[in-house]
Amino acid sequence: MNITTVTSKKPFWGGVLFIILILLITLPLYVPPYLVILLTTILMYVTITVSWTIFSGPTRYISLASAAFFGMGVYTSALIGKIMPLPLVILAGGVSSFVLAVCVGLLTLRLRGMYFIIFTFSISELIRNFLLWWETTMTGTVGRWVVMVEHTVVYYIILFIFVLALLAAYLIRRSRFGLALKSIGEQEEAATHIGINATMVKTVTFAISAFFMGATGAIMATKWKYIDPRIAFDPLLSFLPVLMAIFGGTGQLFGPVFGAAIFAYLEEILTTKFPYYYMLLFGSILIVVILFLPHGLVGLVQKWRKGGLKRQNANS
Repeated sequence: MNITTVTSKKPFWGGVLFIILILLITLPLYVPPYLVILLTTILMYVTITVSWTIFSGPTRYISLASAAFFGMGVYTSALIGKIMPLPLVILAGGVSSFVLAVCVGLLTLRLRGMYFIIFTFSISELIRNFLLWWETTMTGTVGRWVVMVEHTVVYYIILFIFVLALLAAYLIRRSRFGLALKSIGEQEEAATHIGINATMVKTVTFAISAFFMGATGAIMATKWKYIDPRIAFDPLLSFLPVLMAIFGGTGQLFGPVFGAAIFAYLEEILTTKFPYYYMLLFGSILIVVILFLPHGLVGLVQKWRKGGLKRQNANS
C-alpha cells in the first residue's frame, strides 16, 4: 500500500500542475480584464518569491536585494523599450540583474547573518538614492516614460517567466548543485572542507535568481506609463518575498508559490477594503503566522496529514 502511494504521487501532482497551467493559459479568454490585471500582479509576486527561494531557501542566506534586481529590470525596460523589441528588452532586464548579482555576490557572499542582510538591503537603497540624485542633478527630471504593452500580453509573458523560474528552481533542487547549496545551508565550513567551492556556488545561484527578478521587472514596467526610482526600487519588494516565502513555507517548492499567491491576494483585499488599516492588519497576520506557523502553510498541511495518517493507522 505504501509503495503504491509513493509511486502514484509524482503522476498525480504532475497532472494537477498540468491542469493548473492549462487553466492559467486559458483564463484571459473568459474572465474580465480586471481579473487578468490582478492575476498578473499575483504572478509577479509569486515569480519574485520563487526566484528568491532558489538562492535563499537552501542556503538560508536572507537576501534583501530583491528590489535592486527588480528595479534594474524596470529601468532597463524604460531605457531601451523604445528602441528594442519586447523579448530583447525582457532578456536585457534579466541579464542586467544577473550581472549586478554577480558583482554583489562576489563582494557580499563571504558575509553571513545580519551583515549579509544589511548589505543586500543597502544595495537597493544605494541604487535608488543614486538614481534619484543623478536624475535630479544631472538630467533635471525625475522618472521616465515607459512603452505600454497590452495587459493580456503582459500576463502571458509573466506566466512564461514564472514557469521558467519554477522549472529552474526544481532542476536546481534535484541536481548536484542543489545538494551543494543545501550542504552550504546546513554547515558551510564542512561543505568547504569536502571540496565545494562555496563562493562560486552561491554567486551563480544568486545571479540565476536575480535574472528572473530582472526579467519580471522589465515586463512589469510596461504596465506602468511612468516610473521613477521610488517605484522601481520600492523597499517593500525587498521584504515581501521573504515574508511570502515564510508564509508559505520554504521546506517544499510549492510552499512559496501558494504563500505568495495567498499573500498577494490578501494584500489586494486589505488595500481595497481597508486602505488606512491594511498595514496594521498585514502586520498582525504576519505575527500570528510567525508565532504559530513557524514552518508556514506547508508545515501546517504536513502536520494535518501526519495526524490523519496516525489516526488511520490506529483505526486499522
